Amino acid sequence: MADAVQIPDEAETRARWGNFAWTEANAAKAREVFGRYPKGRETSAIMPLLDLAQRQVGAETQTQGWLPVPVIEYVAAQCGMPYIRALEVVSFYTMYNMAPVGRYHVQVCGTTPCMLRGSDDVLDACYKKGLKKGATTPDGLFTLTEVECLGACVNAPMVQINDDNYEDLTFESTTAILEALARGETPKPGPQVSDRFLSSPKGGPTVLKEFTS
Repeated sequence: MADAVQIPDEAETRARWGNFAWTEANAAKAREVFGRYPKGRETSAIMPLLDLAQRQVGAETQTQGWLPVPVIEYVAAQCGMPYIRALEVVSFYTMYNMAPVGRYHVQVCGTTPCMLRGSDDVLDACYKKGLKKGATTPDGLFTLTEVECLGACVNAPMVQINDDNYEDLTFESTTAILEALARGETPKPGPQVSDRFLSSPKGGPTVLKEFTS
């Protein structure tokens, strides 16, 4: 596929990340994660620890983060499981990046509800700003990926950018979000229309209104 991520050369990856280890703060977080599970069930911690490792890589590279092979090996060893089992988790969930990404990972939902509500316009706005699927912009700011359902169908179309969802998008609002991020600003996440509160109907909630304040 033309938009498939390009996994870096393993020799270069090992040279850069072969000595990966938790920072002091993340070592404490890892101990907290392991504490959630009974002794002998350390493998259950694989998903949160992979996320933690990806965030540590992101902090070191000033990006959203990714999981080089040595980092996956490190986390697998921490959990007492074979590397291949950890790799199976990484390669299954789109929340884990198998190749470097930019500072902002723009994940556009292209599943049917979003497509019917205008995800093509969202992608077009990304293209007009120089983003290409499966690639990072030359300035290192944006990586564009098309993903499957992100669970915000009622507010379609939507994108997830790093940890935030942006919903009820149009070509214009998507463009404004990308431009704000490029300026170093933090756009308000959630619905990008004024007459929706969270996932309530457009025009505002019709029941349980006391919970909207």
